[in-house]
Amino acid sequence: MADEAEQQREQLNTGTKEVAESHRFDEGSLNEWLKANVEGFEGPLEVRQFKGGQSNPTYQLVTPNKKYVMRRKPPGKLLPSAHAVDREYKVISALYPTGFPVARSYGLCTDDSVIGTMFYVMDMVEGRILWDQSLPAYTPEERRAIYMAKLKTLADLHNTDHEAIGLGDYGKPGNYMGRQVDRWTKQYRASETITIPEMDQLIDWLPKTVPVQERTSVVHGDYRLDNMVLHATEPKVAAVLDWELSTLGEPLADFTYLLMNWHNGAIAQIPDFKAHGIPTVEEYVEEYCRLTGRSGLPEVNWFFAYNAFRLAGILQGIVGRVRDGTANSPQAAAMADRVPNLAQSAWAFAKKAGA
Repeated sequence: MADEAEQQREQLNTGTKEVAESHRFDEGSLNEWLKANVEGFEGPLEVRQFKGGQSNPTYQLVTPNKKYVMRRKPPGKLLPSAHAVDREYKVISALYPTGFPVARSYGLCTDDSVIGTMFYVMDMVEGRILWDQSLPAYTPEERRAIYMAKLKTLADLHNTDHEAIGLGDYGKPGNYMGRQVDRWTKQYRASETITIPEMDQLIDWLPKTVPVQERTSVVHGDYRLDNMVLHATEPKVAAVLDWELSTLGEPLADFTYLLMNWHNGAIAQIPDFKAHGIPTVEEYVEEYCRLTGRSGLPEVNWFFAYNAFRLAGILQGIVGRVRDGTANSPQAAAMADRVPNLAQSAWAFAKKAGA
């Protein structure tokens, strides 16, 4: 069931390549830092760069005995809060000792003189990264097991006592959804290119109807199948990747973002979930509630409206960069058509939620 775009995305993002000219650095300097700071490190060192459009350049560090991964801030002028590799380092370092599936971290370097920007080093976790959410290469039983493992891992994250593991200051307490609505409204307005009535209606309605935040947890911010490494043979998450958007917030924002896959993308095209082995939205909600001790999710349509609104804001940001001549994605112009559709979808969910 993998469509052409999925296959293309997988090819563009899988494996490593030679380090791009714009992302090169002094490998000798890195080698010296690794010898001084990474327990058990032994060269010689070979540096490769992972393919894909990660906003933080990511490298594979190959030695005779072991492979490591390095994430760094990109070179050049950056927005103040963007590319916070130090936050990524902090969250995985706090989660790893709890047994939550993240890579083991080895060290953070805040000294720009080593390779030019801040970076951290962690284990290279081997396994499978699955790009097509419909899992065409698997049996129905295998698909269901993978989906349930993905859900259990997210529930484990939301059940983790963030204060007990030293993440009490990892984000602002309370009103997470209100701040998110405000953030994406500003982003949308700054990059607005045409008037979309549904976006204007959502910008008015969402802040007035934000559900009360009953729980706070670490939220990943971009939790999806291709941001995790699955065990090579078992339906088990070996490592959750890409913590760039993580903070303290409303766990339901993470969970309902995951549920949006049932409304768009490869899963939405599946005619019979049961035959295919993928749980229904209702089954997923019931299991998440069981795992996290909730009685139900009455506000789910508000969160769906918010998630579609947020995605419209993200895509409009890309459209705005095309307008300003700063976008580097050849697909960026195609995003312009998706924004009104997402806005209409978001407003339809808002109406279900009582708008």
